[in-house]
Amino acid sequence: MDSASPSSVSPTKQEDDHVTSITEEHETTCWGCGLRLIISPYAPIFKCGWCGAITNHNARKYDNKYFWLRRLRDRCFVVILLLFMLFIIGSGVWAIYPTIFSTGYFYGIFHMTVTGILSIATLSTYVLASSRSPGAPPRIYWGSYPAMGRNGLMDYTFCNVCSNPKSPNTHHCRSCGMCVLDMDHHCPFIGNCVGAGNHRSFILFLMSAVTSTFYVSIISANILYQIWPPLRHIPSVTLTWSTIFTYLAESALPFLISVESLSIRGFLLIYLFFASVSVEIGLAVLLWQQICFIYEGKTYLSSLSSNSNGNDEVEEKDCQNIVRFFGCSNPATRYLLSFWNFKKSHKK
Repeated sequence: MDSASPSSVSPTKQEDDHVTSITEEHETTCWGCGLRLIISPYAPIFKCGWCGAITNHNARKYDNKYFWLRRLRDRCFVVILLLFMLFIIGSGVWAIYPTIFSTGYFYGIFHMTVTGILSIATLSTYVLASSRSPGAPPRIYWGSYPAMGRNGLMDYTFCNVCSNPKSPNTHHCRSCGMCVLDMDHHCPFIGNCVGAGNHRSFILFLMSAVTSTFYVSIISANILYQIWPPLRHIPSVTLTWSTIFTYLAESALPFLISVESLSIRGFLLIYLFFASVSVEIGLAVLLWQQICFIYEGKTYLSSLSSNSNGNDEVEEKDCQNIVRFFGCSNPATRYLLSFWNFKKSHKK
């Protein structure tokens, strides 16, 4: 009775050997707190039960071989865009304001003041958005169990390029060569990332640029209408398909003749109108998209990650998100927004 059969002993012994081999081969160290962990052989990505840090053994280090080329591209975009804005301002003043001042002195002074304000606002916000740091994540203690408390690195990952912890709302930009806090996207036209440090400057630049291009399109169309050579008068007739085609055919040649007699200012006004309208449409779409993300309490990258994970309600959609973003702490603003939210909740 005391002796055990070989068949009853061998499974237990084999099981112990199997567990021992897993412990020896799959024991690892958490990068966040330094504790030794035992993980499954099929779990290259795991989360520490103490500090909450996420380790990914499959993460690869990005190659910075062409980092200088990306920086050169961004700097060239910045120089080209600055020259384009200076060209629009200078050519607009040269082409538009002789006609405006001929209309009236105070009328010309008013539009000159508006032009100066919009030009300074657009150029200054652009320089701030392109030169400011997009926002580096704060430095925290890591790698040691006594220094790192429980859940101190919850959902943090490790950046293999910067060799620092990376919070869930922090992303590494290969073009800037750094981790960016609350990164929205990398914009080559400002040669910089849009993050926590310069997101507000970027939105203000979009607002001033949309306002400026709208102003340029309206003024250039108005002046172009005033200086356009007169066309041959076409008597009014009853509009039918035949009369419409006849009118278009008869007015095409006078229009082309009038274009030939336009001055250099006229051709420049045509270019300013179409250039400002096309830029205005593109920037207005981008500005609307950014305002919608701010209203939802998201960034562009966080919205992509939430959609990929099937989680559409990451933050609460509220106008207070816009107030917090722009730092408006006026009591009157808070009262108006609370009244708006009160009406919206009662409509539901």
